[in-house]
Amino acid sequence: MRFRELHTTTLRSWRNRTRTHAQSATPPLPPPKNPDLVIEPPTNKPLSKPRSNRFTDSDIVKCNISITDHMRKGECDAALRLFNSMPRKSTVSYNTVISGYLANGNFKLAQQVFDQMPRKNLVTCNIMISGNIKFKNLGAARRLFDEMPVKDVVSWNAILSGYAQNGFVDEAGRVFDEMPEKNEISWNGILAAYVQNGKIEDARRLFESKEQWALVSWNCLMGGYLKKKRLVEARQIFDRMPRRDMVSWNTLITCYAQNGKMEESRKLFEESPIRDVFTWTAMVSGYIQNGQLDDARRVFDEMPEKNVISWNAMIAGYVQSKNIDLAAELFEAMPCRNISSWNTMITGYAQNGDISRARNLFDRMPHRDCISWAAIIAGYIQNDDCEEALKMFIVMIRDGERLNRSTFTCVLSTCADIAAFELGKQIHGLAVKAGFEVGCYVGNALLSMYCRCGSIKEAYEVFNRIEDKDVVSWNTIITGYARHGFGEEALKHFESMKQAGVQPDDVTMVGVLSACSHTGLVDKGRYNFYSMSQDYGIVANSKHYTCLIDLLGRAGHLDEAQNLMKSMPFEPDAATWGALLGASRIHGNTELGEKAAKMIFALEPWNSGMYVLLSNLYAASGRWVDVNKMRLRMRDTGVSKVPGYSWVEVQNKIHTFSVGDFTHADSDKIHAFLEELDLKMKEGGFISSTKLVLHDVEEEEKQHMLMYHSEKLAVAYGIMKIPGGRPVRVFKNLRVCEDCHTAIKHIAKIVGRSIILRDPNRFHHFEGGVCNCGDYW
Repeated sequence: MRFRELHTTTLRSWRNRTRTHAQSATPPLPPPKNPDLVIEPPTNKPLSKPRSNRFTDSDIVKCNISITDHMRKGECDAALRLFNSMPRKSTVSYNTVISGYLANGNFKLAQQVFDQMPRKNLVTCNIMISGNIKFKNLGAARRLFDEMPVKDVVSWNAILSGYAQNGFVDEAGRVFDEMPEKNEISWNGILAAYVQNGKIEDARRLFESKEQWALVSWNCLMGGYLKKKRLVEARQIFDRMPRRDMVSWNTLITCYAQNGKMEESRKLFEESPIRDVFTWTAMVSGYIQNGQLDDARRVFDEMPEKNVISWNAMIAGYVQSKNIDLAAELFEAMPCRNISSWNTMITGYAQNGDISRARNLFDRMPHRDCISWAAIIAGYIQNDDCEEALKMFIVMIRDGERLNRSTFTCVLSTCADIAAFELGKQIHGLAVKAGFEVGCYVGNALLSMYCRCGSIKEAYEVFNRIEDKDVVSWNTIITGYARHGFGEEALKHFESMKQAGVQPDDVTMVGVLSACSHTGLVDKGRYNFYSMSQDYGIVANSKHYTCLIDLLGRAGHLDEAQNLMKSMPFEPDAATWGALLGASRIHGNTELGEKAAKMIFALEPWNSGMYVLLSNLYAASGRWVDVNKMRLRMRDTGVSKVPGYSWVEVQNKIHTFSVGDFTHADSDKIHAFLEELDLKMKEGGFISSTKLVLHDVEEEEKQHMLMYHSEKLAVAYGIMKIPGGRPVRVFKNLRVCEDCHTAIKHIAKIVGRSIILRDPNRFHHFEGGVCNCGDYW
C-alpha cells in the first residue's frame, strides 16, 4: 500500500488493541497480549536482501537523509513524496517520517504512520512516547509505555519527564523509584521536577542521597531555593559547589539584587572570576530595582560591552523614575533597538502625559507586536481619550495583530468607563475566541465591564465561568451587586467567598458595607463593620467609616452617625462629611446639613457638588435667600457647577444629552415624544417635584425646566431607537434627580420596557412602574 493512502484509509489502530498494563517495576515484562505487536530491539544486522538490485541499502540511507532534510525545512509534502517513492523502506525510514511530522507539529499524521508500520522497534516507541507527551497526550504515552515488551533508560526518562512536565510529581517519583537503570538525565529530571513544582525539601533529600552531581543539578537546586526566597540555603549550596560556571554566578548575583541585597550582590560581582554581558546587566537591573539609578548608570557606563537588554534595562529605569528626557537620550543613542525598546519609550511618554510623542514613536516603529498596541491603547486611556483608544483597538483588529491579555483588559476597561455595552459584548466574543474568557486577568475585566455597563446578569455568568477566582473576582461581583442595589445577593457572595477559602480584604469590606447602605441593612452593616478587625484583621479606613455613616444617615440614625464620626481615629474627610450632608438632605435636617457643608467647604472649596446639595436642602425648605447666597458664594470663589449630561448607546454609537438639549439630530422627535409621555404620566398620577428647582419661579416654568433633564432625553431616545425586548441603558455623570427618578418609573410602566440608569452612586433598575431601590437612595 502506498503511504499516501494512509491519510484516508481507516485500518485497525494499533493503539486500540488489547493492552497490557505492566505491574512489575523491572523488566523482563510479560509479553503483550496482542500477538500482532512485535517490537524489534535495536540490531546491527544488515537489512534483508533487497527485492530489487537497483535499490540498495545505501540508496535507503540516502533517501532517509533526504527525508530528514525535507522535514527540517518544513517540507513535509516533499518528504512524503520521497517516502512513497521508495521501493523498500527500513524501520529508520518510518522513524524518520514520524519524527519529522512531530517536529513540524502534525501529531495526527505521525500517529497514522506509527499505526501503519509493519514492524516497530524500541526507537519507534520511544519517539511516539515523547510525541504523545509533547502534544499533551500523557494517558496515551503511558499506555504505549506499558505495552512495550522491552524498555531502555530512554523510555523510562521519557515517561518520567511527561509526568514532571504535567505537574504529576508524585507519579514521576514513583517512575523514578521503579527504574531498573538510571542515568544522569534520570537524576536531573526528577530533581528538576521537585524544584519546578515547589517540593524543595524533597529535592534536597534526593540531592543528599547521591554524591556526584552534574553542575546543572547544583544550579537547579540553588535556583529552587532562590525561587522560594531562601537565600541562606541558596548561598550554602553555592559555597559547596565543586565548581561554578557563569550561570551559577549570574543566578545568585541576580537574586541578591532582586531581593534588595545590593551589597551582597556587588561583592559577588567583584569576586566573579569572569563576567559576561548578563553579569553586568544583572547589576544594572538590580540597582534600578532598588532605586539606585546613579549607581545603575555608573555600572552601565563601565560595561565593556552592552547588548540590547542592557540598553533596555537602563532606559526602563529612567522611564520608571519619570526621567523621560534621559530615557529618550539613551534611546536615540542605541546602536540597535528591538521592539521592547520602542514599547518602553511609548509607555514612558504616555505615562508622562505626552501622548502625541508616544503616538509619533508608535507610527515610526519598523515592526509592532501586541504589546506595542496595548501600550498605545493604554496610553490613550491614561490620558482620558477613550474614543481614540477604541479606534486604535479597531485598527489593531483590522491589521490582524494578535490580541493579548493586556489589550483585552485595556479596551474592556475603556468600555466600562464610557459604558459602551454593545462594543464590550463584541470584545467579549473576541476574548472567547482567543481563549481568555475563563482566565482571571481578562475574566475580571469582563466582569467589571458588565457590572459597570448595567448588566449584572451577564456579569454573574462571567463570574461563574472564571476558573480560578481570586480576591479581585469576588470583590468585583460583590461590589457589582451592591451598586446595582441587590444587597442580599452581595452578602450571599460574601459568604460564598469565605467558604471558598478566599480571605476578604479592605476592598471586600467596602463592597459589603456599601451593599448594606444601598439596601438599608443597618444591623448587618453594623455587625460587619465592628467584626472585620477581629475576623479578618482589617483595620477600618476612611472608606469603611464613610460607608457606615452613609448607612446610618440614610436610615435616619443621624445621632449615631455623628457619634461614629467623633470616634474616628483620624479626621473625617470631605467624603465622610458628604455622606452626612446627603443624609441631612434626605431627612430635611438643615442645621446638620449646614454644619457638614461648612466642613466640606473648608476641605474642598472647589467641590461644586456639595454647594448644589446644600442648595437643594435650602430649596426644599423654601429658603430661597440662602439658595441665592450659595449661588453668589460659588461665583465669588470661582466654583462652577459641573454640567450634568447623560448618554445612551445605540448601535455602537454614544449619544450624549444635556439639559434642554436641542443639538441632537432627532431633537424635535425626542421632545415631542417626551411631551407625549408627560401627558400620559400625568394621567397616571405623576406630579413633578418642583421643589428641586433652584430658582424662585412660577410652578409651570419649574415643571417645564424639569421635563427636559438630560436623563429624560436619553431615556426617550433609547426607547425610540433600541428594539423592544432589550433594556434601555442610560448613564449620567451626576446624581439622578428625584423628579427624574419618579418620572422614569412611570415611563417604564407606560412603554413596558426595562430601563437601567447609572449615576455616580449606584444603578437603578426600573420596570413595571417600580425601581429596585424601593425609593431608598
